[in-house]
Amino acid sequence: MELPEFAPGLSARVELTVTDADTAQYFGSGDVPVLGTPRLLALAEAATVAATARTIPGGVTTVGSRADVDHRTPVPVGRRVAAQATLTKVDGPRLLFEVTVNDGETLVAEVRIERIVVDRQLFIARALGD
Repeated sequence: MELPEFAPGLSARVELTVTDADTAQYFGSGDVPVLGTPRLLALAEAATVAATARTIPGGVTTVGSRADVDHRTPVPVGRRVAAQATLTKVDGPRLLFEVTVNDGETLVAEVRIERIVVDRQLFIARALGD
């Protein structure tokens, strides 16, 4: 598989209005009705996927391999949050992203995510034990 060319600086933003299905209570990661860390991480990962979506060739995808989440501020149901991902480093197949999640002007979280570029079919075949 030939690695696609990704340049540091690629970025994307995704947004979410927090619902009951996004809360810590819903995910079982806590018992409070605020944005749960598992959902916050999924939002941050979605932003990293969006950052590479325009330039990734067919048959290739990225998979998450590491995440470091600093979840600082609670966000109640009904509020809108935005995740901004920026590719900061390319190391062969490893892509390193910095993601900030904000509720308006308030920093909700900082997330560092590593994704690995893989051959999509080969990855799925391995996962299925083929």
